[in-house]
Amino acid sequence: MLQIPVALASFLHALPFPQDPPTGDGGADPAGGGGGGPSWLLPMVLVGAIFWFVLIRPERQQRKRREVLLAALEKGDKVMTNGGLYGTVAQVQGDVVTLQVADGVRLRFTRQAIQGKVVEEKAKDKSKGADVEGAGAKG
Repeated sequence: MLQIPVALASFLHALPFPQDPPTGDGGADPAGGGGGGPSWLLPMVLVGAIFWFVLIRPERQQRKRREVLLAALEKGDKVMTNGGLYGTVAQVQGDVVTLQVADGVRLRFTRQAIQGKVVEEKAKDKSKGADVEGAGAKG
């Protein structure tokens, strides 16, 4: 179930949604019909759609890209960890990834500790440095 943050709930509660005008006859509908339904329904659907397309959908797409990237890790990939450590994948065993960070220095990490693959530019663009492909990358 989707949990709505308290700040968002109080913001939505404070919005001036249109109210049905009061009738002078004690609430009886003069036409005898059902009326137009709750007038707050359309704005709530719109807020929900905006919430979905701005927050939930992009986060899900980003999570899928990260899962695909982590599942495809293999020996020789250059990666960066969540802590900012760069290394080359030396071994992958289940959920444990061994990175070689220098000659003779190997460190073990969980697969989830990998931020993304390092994408190096061509030799002519070395002044710009390397870019990281993965959870932080957009596009």
